[in-house]
Amino acid sequence: MASINLIEAFQEFKEAENIDRPTLMKVVEDVFKTLLRKKYGADDNFDVIVNAEKGDLEIIRRRMIVEDGDVMDPNEEIAYSDAIKIEPDFEVGEELFEEVDLYDFGRRAILAAKQTLASRIGDLKKNILVKKYADRVGEIISAEVYQVWRKEILLLDEEGNELLLPRSEQIPQDYFKKGEPVRAVVKKVEMKNNTPTIILSRTHPSFLAKLLEIEVPEIFDGLITIRKIVREPGERAKVAVESFDDRIDPVGACVGMKGSRIHGIVRELKNENIDVINFTNNINLLVQRALTPAKITRMVIDQERKHADVFLPPDQVSLAIGKRGVNIKLACELTGLDIDVFRDVEEDETTFDVDIDEFSDEIDQWILDELKKIGCDTARAVMVLSAEELERRTDLEKETIAEVRRILQEELDAE
Repeated sequence: MASINLIEAFQEFKEAENIDRPTLMKVVEDVFKTLLRKKYGADDNFDVIVNAEKGDLEIIRRRMIVEDGDVMDPNEEIAYSDAIKIEPDFEVGEELFEEVDLYDFGRRAILAAKQTLASRIGDLKKNILVKKYADRVGEIISAEVYQVWRKEILLLDEEGNELLLPRSEQIPQDYFKKGEPVRAVVKKVEMKNNTPTIILSRTHPSFLAKLLEIEVPEIFDGLITIRKIVREPGERAKVAVESFDDRIDPVGACVGMKGSRIHGIVRELKNENIDVINFTNNINLLVQRALTPAKITRMVIDQERKHADVFLPPDQVSLAIGKRGVNIKLACELTGLDIDVFRDVEEDETTFDVDIDEFSDEIDQWILDELKKIGCDTARAVMVLSAEELERRTDLEKETIAEVRRILQEELDAE
């Protein structure tokens, strides 16, 4: 019997589990029709029959029986005398169906067909992978760490597909070992050198959005919507939420009883502080909420310039700015305004204070810049914070902070 077992002859078929059978059969048919065209010049009178379940393949050649000497095209016609050698009952005018022995193509042609088939199946697998993950962009998936490199981590999903988690898409505190499960959001699918590359992310705002959707049923059900998320991965995030049901407190629902819902997310994000605030179209109120946990005295907003001047008590300035300026940066992103914070001098005009730049002859400029980053632009703004607070909010050493406080205190005492 002139047939060939494709599972044995073409090992690539074993890797084609995700390809649907009709597509697979069409690929095999196309490959062998190409083989037929090379050998016979045409494939119109050949039928390629594929049994995808068993891996069997048959090629049937159809030719018309004509009188001896009337054969015009040997590929489509056969002389009567040759036809009756195959089956004595044939008559002129009938169609002869004859099975083609695949081994007649020759070893080289079979090898070429195998390579072509492997290439076509490889392309199909790539297209299926691209489509699968292109449809899942923005979704959370779980994958296992397979290899850890300096700039990225290679992960495998449940089907063994390779996924990449670049260092730039990891939370700074992330540390993964081989075999460890990792949750991340599908950020994008790229084609590099004709190879699909699936990029995951743990820093994208959509990762936090999906975690909230998993933990908060009201978000999943559509009763609460997330209006905007801004993040400084591993440091702080601000989430503006709004409820479509007046009976539901969106902030309370997201945080949960005693923080039960938000705690799991905070752990997943390596202790990232998450501020959940009520969204409002009142820009003044939105700015006030965005600068949480600082308490604002007053503000002046210029809508045309997209700018806001915010005035706070001296002890609240550093809170508004946050460590390395993270809090005010996120507030700017959340509100869409450029926010400048100031000490509310109207509240305490009688108290003597000194601009911190006045100490440039005693304190190095980089130290002064570090203090100004957290909103400490005067001597008293520094002194209202404890040494421990200053150490936590800046990159200054304990000894440096102690010396700075001594210098500032001496100046204030002298006055």
